[in-house]
Formats: sequence, structure tokens, C-alpha cells
Amino acid sequence: MNLSTLIDAQTLSTRIRAGDVLVIDCRFELADPAAGARAHAQGHIPGAVYASLDNDLSDLSKRGLGRHPLPDAAAFSATLSRWGWTPDTPVVSYDAANGALAAARLWWMLRLVGAHEAAVLDGGIAAWTQAGFALDAGTTTRKPTRVDTAFDAAQIVYTDALVEALKDARTLLVDARAALRFRGENETMDKVAGHIPGAVNRPFADNLDADGRFKPAARLRAEFEALLGSRRSVDAIHSCGSGVTACHNLLAMEHAGLAGSRVYAPSWSGWSADPARPVATNI
Repeated sequence: MNLSTLIDAQTLSTRIRAGDVLVIDCRFELADPAAGARAHAQGHIPGAVYASLDNDLSDLSKRGLGRHPLPDAAAFSATLSRWGWTPDTPVVSYDAANGALAAARLWWMLRLVGAHEAAVLDGGIAAWTQAGFALDAGTTTRKPTRVDTAFDAAQIVYTDALVEALKDARTLLVDARAALRFRGENETMDKVAGHIPGAVNRPFADNLDADGRFKPAARLRAEFEALLGSRRSVDAIHSCGSGVTACHNLLAMEHAGLAGSRVYAPSWSGWSADPARPVATNI
């Protein structure tokens, strides 16, 4: 089975036993950036390596591009090489936040560099343990590779391009933050409250059933088609606070067979960094 969007714990276990998959632990806590690495050291899916949202999936030295700017392709290539990845290596990412922090972010970045097979563990580490599979506290060692990747710029939206896109009525900007933050009523992360004018709200949590797994593809498709209206899936651009949970909505759309949407990488934290840019609220 090719890996494209989601994988269940039983199938992942089979792939691990077959030895043909790279598993990456993406657990992260915004309030405690070191918590994910500590959790990984205490117990992880056997064979998993650890990816830090701050250190491996972002370049925090970049200014004006949001709280989690994408790293340069060269830096990401070095990270992938350290993990022993090649373009033909199947990858499964997981976290403890139902894909939102930061398994979907890594999945999207792998798509940006043309990974042939990548998926997110549906339900995350909780689904793994609930299925009765053990965790491993040992250190994973993989033989390094040397890869030189480039990001597909067509899949990434930055601010100038977003401003132009929003002039077209066909563009649908979808904000993945919780409704209170979207409306500007309870901003907990960024200095400015509100949202980008013209955006609609689709909290990433709406992609999930009560058990923390993604809703069936048919239900997701119906919900996103209702959001799109007469628009095509390629007309959707995803945003959030810093370009991380936006990837969850993109993943949900791809799982639903609605391909081709993009991510506004700087997201709200990048947009609102410039006081000259307009802000909308629903207060």
C-alpha cells in the first residue's frame, strides 16, 4: 500500500516489521518547546527519529515570516540526510496532537520536496498505544544519506502572492485556528488579535472524530465542498497562527480527494507583524 495521506496503527506496525518505513516523531508543545524531545526519550514508536518543530521544521532566525518560518531547502536537506532519508523512502510522521503538532507540517514539507510516499499516523501516538503496541525508549540510529532537495514554490504562498490572490473572488482563504482566536476574542499566541480580511474559519479540530482520528474521507469531502461552494479545491489557501495547523486542513482535503490547495506559510503571525496590513475581527 502506497502512503499518501493517513495510515492506521496496525498498518504502520506491519510496515515497521517489514523494515521499509522511516517513522518520525513530531511531538511538540508550544508552551514548552523541549517537551516533545523529552517525551521521545521516554518512549516512542520503535525505530522513530525525532523532529523538532522549532529546530528541524522551522528557521526561527527568519524575521517577518511568522512564528515558524520554513527553513531553507538546504537546511531541510541536511535534516533529511541526518535521518537517512532518500526520495524513495516511505515516511510516517506522528505526534500527540492528532496530527496538528507537528506531524501534518512535516508531511506537507515532504510533499514540497517531492517525497514519493508520506503519511500521518491517524490518531497519533495515542492510537498506537490504544492498539496495544509498545513504545521504545532506545536511541534510534540510522545510516545518514546525502540528499539535495528543493521546495516546490508553487505549493507555498507568501504575503505578496496572497494579497494578489485575494483580489480574485475565487480565492478562499481558510483559517485553521480555533473560532475564538479567529474572531479576535481570545488571542493567546500573537500580539495582534483577529484574522486576515476575507478569510473563513475552519478549525482544524473539525477534521476529527471524537476519538481523535480523522473523519471518514466522504464526510470530510462533503464538509469542505460545502465550504468551497462553487470554488475548486485549487482555489483554497490555508492559514493558521504560524503555518503549522494550516497543514492539517490541507491534509484533510487531500485525504478527501480534494487536491491542490496551498498553505500561506507566514499565516496570521506573519501577516499581523506588519501594522500596515488590515485586520478583521468579529467582536
